[in-house]
Parts: sequence; structure tokens; C-alpha cells
Amino acid sequence: MNAGLDGARAVADAVLYEGYLLYPYRASSGKNQSRWQFGVLGPVGAGEAGQGEDPSLGSEFLVRAGNRDLATVAVELRFLQLQRRSAQAADSEGRFAEVAELSVGEQSWLSWDEAETREVSLGPWRLSELTDQRRERVEIPAGQEVEPVGPSARLVRSRRALRGELRVQATPVGGELVRLDVQITNTTLASAVEHDAVIAASFIGAHLLVTLEHAEVLSMTDPPEDSAVAAAECRQHRCWPVLAGPEGDSSLMLVSPIILYDHPEIAAQSTGALFDATEIDEILTLRIMTLTEEEKAAARATDPRAAEIIDRCDAMSPAELAQLHGVLRDPRAAGLDSDLGIDMDTGIDIDLFAPSDDAPWWDPAVDGAAAPETDVILIEGVAVAAGSIVRIHPSRRADAQDLFFADQTAKVAAVHTDVEGQRHVAVTLLDDPAADLHEWYGRYLYFAPEEIEPLPTHPVASRQSGHREENRP
Repeated sequence: MNAGLDGARAVADAVLYEGYLLYPYRASSGKNQSRWQFGVLGPVGAGEAGQGEDPSLGSEFLVRAGNRDLATVAVELRFLQLQRRSAQAADSEGRFAEVAELSVGEQSWLSWDEAETREVSLGPWRLSELTDQRRERVEIPAGQEVEPVGPSARLVRSRRALRGELRVQATPVGGELVRLDVQITNTTLASAVEHDAVIAASFIGAHLLVTLEHAEVLSMTDPPEDSAVAAAECRQHRCWPVLAGPEGDSSLMLVSPIILYDHPEIAAQSTGALFDATEIDEILTLRIMTLTEEEKAAARATDPRAAEIIDRCDAMSPAELAQLHGVLRDPRAAGLDSDLGIDMDTGIDIDLFAPSDDAPWWDPAVDGAAAPETDVILIEGVAVAAGSIVRIHPSRRADAQDLFFADQTAKVAAVHTDVEGQRHVAVTLLDDPAADLHEWYGRYLYFAPEEIEPLPTHPVASRQSGHREENRP
């Protein structure tokens, strides 16, 4: 078993259930009456009819394999299958019929669409066997279970059969590099082209976990220089591949319908899933705690996973709640030479504020040594400070909006240091007609030093003399 697979599955579970049920977790909430999640693969024809989503998801990524006869690849398909939970009560003649809500003692259930996790393991195959495309059928049988909950009450859970097809192909692209193409398609035929029938025939939250043995999977977010061109030629359809193991592990790839960074992890501060897309755990937990007892009971009756969230938040201790507030790290704790003021990772003179031993580093009263308008940072051996002219090169992992500024020239307004010791260069674009206005009220664009190229000739504000001088590297 791959040592990083458990951690990768934990992240994959977060992808699987993201958006499964939204706060306030009640069926009566309008946003919970129409299921919507990431990575939904609709049945055949649903997308064209406007009643469902595209039936497929696929990714191309690079693998480095010295011996393709020895290297193997295995694929695990994971998704949610809709399960109709029918709350039923018997009449005087013992005939059961569905009811909107069923109560037995202090417990209640609604008729509701739950979901069950499906995992299908395929392979392993040798890379040398995948030169021609391999097709594997996926069969999920129909099912029904009856759960008595009282002498004249029951829950009936039913699922329809699902079918799909996985396609895998390995194409050599030069040297030891191989482009691996994995695609999953829902081939189920919906019983009707209506929303309820379509979602019952869909793969929900679909994603793939790809495991390599005797081969190395390469990052598509930040590929090695010798594979950057081949990586740029890889195509993605409704997903993004990320290295899924711990740092240093190159044997796992998560093909995710949500764009993630490489080596994603579940935050240590998290006490459990909350499902509500993009919400901050602390804020959402506090909201749950403000629900009335009647609202909590309605959530528990809606879905057992909602009941687990409500119960977990109710039982949360003050220490667990405080943990959700986040972590504040001492920037001097690691990676800094306090005597030299050098960031040991970058070799840059950070000139970090240095409070006395009897004053906490985060106290605003002792951070006067940080002066963003006059601080200087060395980039590529060039001193950069307020007034410097630079060119912007946003990284591949930059905010999407920052990418619009690629290769534009800008003027540095300040050099900032955050509480973790990271440097940020504040700039205004030279070609922006509103640059003077932005500078007047302090609205800047911020880039990391590695995203900044100092231009050969630029003015630098001297911290010692207070006058401006020309600096030529």
C-alpha cells in the first residue's frame, strides 16, 4: 500500500463531498432542494438536452519512467451515487406509502436524496501495455435496502444502476517521459430527460486517484524545466491533476474537478468536514452553534451526515473552537539567521524588525524598524525600493487576475514584510492611467520578489541619506 494514499484519500474525500449539503443543512432550504456539486458526470444526452452536465472528465500529465516494462499504473475512480431515501408509513391495512416526514419517538426522517461513496479500482497495468488505448468498463449495480424504524414505519433506500468507461493510454514523448492520458465517461442512459432522473444517473463529485510504481509522476502546476514544453502540451477537461502524496512523494496524482495545489493537506486545525463550498470553518461553525434546537432537529432529519456535523459542533470544546482561529507563526523561529538578518532559504537581506528580548515580536509598539516606504530588498543582486522600475512576471501559481499583468512595467511603491517574514513588493503599473490616483490612496498590486525583474537602470531611494540616486547593476 502506498504510504501517502491515506492522506490523498482524505483530500479526495473533501473534494468528493464539497457542496454535498449547504448550511443550514435543512431540506427546507432552497439551495438544498437542487443538488449541485463539483465533478458531476451526467448520463448520455443530458448535457445536450440542457438537463445535466458533460458525461466525461479527463486529464493528461507526464510520467518519468526509466523502464516502461517495470513501471505500472493503477487508477481508482471515486464518486457519489445518488440514493433515494423514502420515508414510508403503513396504513391500517399494512400498505406502505411515502410520506414527507416520518417521526418515531424523538427521531425524525425526511424523504430525501442521500448519496453513497463508490470506489472502483482498475489496474495495475505496465506502461508498456498502454501504448494502445485501454478501455475498462465500470458497472455499479442497482440496489435497495429496507430499514424498519417502527412497527408501522420504514426507510427504503434505492439506487439505480450506473455504467461508465475508463480509458487509459501512455504515449512516449521523448527520453524517459511518457504522457499519461486518463479519461472517465458516464455511459448510463437516463430513464427520462428530467432533472431528478438525470442526477440519479450521474457520477457526482467524480475524481481519479492514479498510483505509479517504479515511475515518477511530474507536477503539472510547476513542471521541471526539462519537461515544461511537454507539460504545456497536456490537455485537461473539467479537472486539474495535482501531486497528491506528501512533499517528496511523486507516486500519486489526484485528478480533481477542483483546482488544488500540489501536495494538498487537510488543515490540522480542522475538526471535520462541513461540505459548504468555500466557507471558512470557524465562521460556519459559529453559525451552526446559533441554530435553534428546532432548526438543528430539522437538519438531523434531513441527512445523517448533517446530523454528524450538528452533533460535532454541539460537542466542540472551547479549545477546539479556538483552534479554528488559525495559527500565528513566529517569523524568527526557523529559517532566519537573527545575527545577520538573512533569509537562509533565499539569501536575501530581509532587515526584519528586531524587538528586544523582553518585548513580543508581534507588538505594534516595537516594529518601528520596518519602514515599507524606505526598505530595500535585493533581487537578482539589484537593490529594489520605492521608486524602482521593474517588470512583472507572475508565477504559474499566481492569482488569475495577476496573470493579466504579465510582462508589464511598474513602479515600486513600498517593500513590505509580513508577520511570517515574507517580503511583498507593492507596485503601480506605469501604463495605468489611474496610477497616480492608486498611489495617492494606497491601492497597490503586490508581488513576491521572485515575480519581480529589476530593470537595468532605475532610481532607488537611499535609506541612509534620504536623497535619490541612480543605481546601475
